[in-house]
Amino acid sequence: MSGELRVLGACPLDCPDGCSWVVTVENGRAVKLRGNPDHPYTRGALCVKVNRYLEHTRADDRILYPMRRTGPKGSGQFERITWDEALDEISVRLRGIVAEHGGQAIWPYLGTGTLGYLQGCEGVAGRRFWNMLGASKHWLNICSAAGSSGLMRTNGTPGGMDPENFALAKLILLWGTNTLTSGHHLWKFIQDARAEGARVVAIDPIRTRTADQADEYLAIRPGTDAALALGLLNVVLAENAQDEEFLAEHTEGWEDFRQEILKYPVETVAEITGVPASAIHSLGMRLAHTRPTAIRATQGLQRHQGGGTALRTIASIPGVTGDWRHPGGGIAYSTSGHVHFDIDTRDDLLAGPVRTLVMTKLGSQLDDVKCLWVYAANPAGSSPDANAIRRQLAREDLFTVVMEQFPTDTVDYADIVLPATMQTEHPDLHAGYGHLYLLWNEPAEPPPGECLSTTETFRRLAAHMGMTEPSLFDSDLELAEQLLSSGHPSLEGITLDRLRKEGWVRMNYPAPFTPFAEGFPTRSGRLRFPPAGKAYTPSHTAGARGGGSPYPLALVTPAPHTFLNTTFGNNPELRRRAKDPVVLVNPADAAARGLVAGQRVRVHNDGGEFLADVEISDRVAAGVVASPKGRWPKLTPGGANPNAVVAERDGDMGRGPGFHDNLVEISPCAGP
Repeated sequence: MSGELRVLGACPLDCPDGCSWVVTVENGRAVKLRGNPDHPYTRGALCVKVNRYLEHTRADDRILYPMRRTGPKGSGQFERITWDEALDEISVRLRGIVAEHGGQAIWPYLGTGTLGYLQGCEGVAGRRFWNMLGASKHWLNICSAAGSSGLMRTNGTPGGMDPENFALAKLILLWGTNTLTSGHHLWKFIQDARAEGARVVAIDPIRTRTADQADEYLAIRPGTDAALALGLLNVVLAENAQDEEFLAEHTEGWEDFRQEILKYPVETVAEITGVPASAIHSLGMRLAHTRPTAIRATQGLQRHQGGGTALRTIASIPGVTGDWRHPGGGIAYSTSGHVHFDIDTRDDLLAGPVRTLVMTKLGSQLDDVKCLWVYAANPAGSSPDANAIRRQLAREDLFTVVMEQFPTDTVDYADIVLPATMQTEHPDLHAGYGHLYLLWNEPAEPPPGECLSTTETFRRLAAHMGMTEPSLFDSDLELAEQLLSSGHPSLEGITLDRLRKEGWVRMNYPAPFTPFAEGFPTRSGRLRFPPAGKAYTPSHTAGARGGGSPYPLALVTPAPHTFLNTTFGNNPELRRRAKDPVVLVNPADAAARGLVAGQRVRVHNDGGEFLADVEISDRVAAGVVASPKGRWPKLTPGGANPNAVVAERDGDMGRGPGFHDNLVEISPCAGP
């Protein structure tokens, strides 16, 4: 192969923007990657993380060959083996586990390392193979489950606004979302709205870089968002600004919900949320009299005990104001609800019902698991109760296989490591959860070493185990054709051939898109308001406030600007930019503990501890501290990241985790 080619692809990472990218290939080697300037959402720009993706694929610590453990679990000591040796050992172990303990003793642990519908979590990659063995199912709740459940209860779908329509809004609420760090492409549409006079309000426990750019910032106590929503609606009712026509034609449960709103006057909500009453009243007045109002609420908002209820109640706001009837009005959480692929995991291959294990309960649900198969995930660095997870991963009776690209903390505990391809090396089908476009990722160069894609790994393993079910051997292109064959009107005319040629296609939704102007995809066809007494569930930290806890500080663990979950946590340049881990501490809390800027401290509770350097800042309110997630524990001072103090605590809906709902104390480190 010679000459220069432009290969169209897509970013696979756990970000709403689902970018379209262009890879320049010279003589069979990818030499340049940039955002696709022709894509209406990407507009030629990638983020600071993904800009280094090609460099990352060639990192010195890339895993290129199958490996077998030679040292103690956790030591990261391995020897290179052949694929045949790896598949032989895996086949023997899987057959033995099924024979002795049953298929449900196998836990296929699939994460959000790639959102691909072929290679990743969106299409539940590998599930057909696991069904043949009768393996346990996997509930992927780590990201958005609570909020999606809340939105389902209100709107009948987690899908909502087309984010591009933020350009049409006159009031924009960025609620618990740091747009400029976690989905910055939306900002261009927000800027378009501002140019036409829109006002932007950020609501967040942390004054983020997005809050700095907003017209107004409300510093809310973690986990009190539903109460603030009710307080704002209380002002709307006081102004008699509810849309009575929309309420009568398109909602149910309004009278009970109206009574619930009346229980939350501004002064009460100010006490609950920490937001001044004057600010609540002022924003409530704007909300009452500004159409259209667009609300952006993303995954960070719902990572607490009342997260599902919070999204359910916030999603009720455009039902009261009637914003759903206006282009540029409503709420945007995840556009994934508008994607209607035919995802056939072939559950008919199961011999009978099997249990479902919960992703964020790894530490407590591994007791009777005999094989843990981890792919597109790094639970030792990303999941709650990290110390319990490490104890479980160290079990000699737990056969652990990890499909990976880099030597993560989880890899260190594996018995067998299988080398995985990266996005420029395999085909995949994507749909960003922050826009309405489908994207095809064409491989730009051959995989290095002996790396295999997820789909090819399972095809080879099925053949090695003597399985003959034809669907286990469907090619990537056949799988993509199946996904596109649902017959849903949104996919009409979108073929694989067209996607491969054009790189991306907008689904068949109008522009502007007003999804619920004429009704909702609920059983009644109406928006369903929360029932009486179910509109606000306090978070664990909010409920414990003032309770004399030995751990009086509410910890929030936001996304950093340099890492995406733990992806890129080993990238030398991004680690250099991230510097040492910090914990933001309000001046009052620092003074009460005698802490000084730059001091190394222990952030701890009964679950564990991690080390960080103090940054004294009014970016967090008194009683709130923040330390970003995403670092690899083994590359972090003290060998732990904030998940060491995050409890395995279910939220109110979808079993969502509580990454932003933990009480801690901060103490100086002993010694120099």
